[in-house]
Amino acid sequence: MRRVRPGAATRGGAGEERALTSVAAGERYRAAEADGDEGALHAGAEDLPRLWHVTLSVSGADADLKELRRALEQLAHDHPFLLTSRYAADHAEIRYWEEARDLHDAAAVALRLWGEHRQTAGLPAWEIVGLEVIDRQTYHQRIAEGCGPAPAAPVGVHPF
Repeated sequence: MRRVRPGAATRGGAGEERALTSVAAGERYRAAEADGDEGALHAGAEDLPRLWHVTLSVSGADADLKELRRALEQLAHDHPFLLTSRYAADHAEIRYWEEARDLHDAAAVALRLWGEHRQTAGLPAWEIVGLEVIDRQTYHQRIAEGCGPAPAAPVGVHPF
């Protein structure tokens, strides 16, 4: 089962509306656990949603910094899963956690994020120039080894 995120409508083919979706939070796991079905807990483990850390990088022509900050704050409001956004006049980086069945689903949602919220948030017509999607274990391993990005603190919208 998929859920529609608040404020996440998008354009589909031939003018039809499609919704940006995310995998529901472990409903199958909770149902199997409630039924006491230990076999079901392990048999479909690959279908259970997992957390993925997403870093989306965008860039383009210079934008007004005040307007860009306002747009990124609106994106954070429309997409409440965002951890942090960093920005400069010609590029931005957005980091957040996505819950999805696999990397393909998490990446697909991430690749639609900027375009689907461009109109509603007033984001610049920039292109996606980078995408990193890693699982939770890899993210925490990188942090522990001092190789990953610093944890997203403070959370919010900040200049580079």
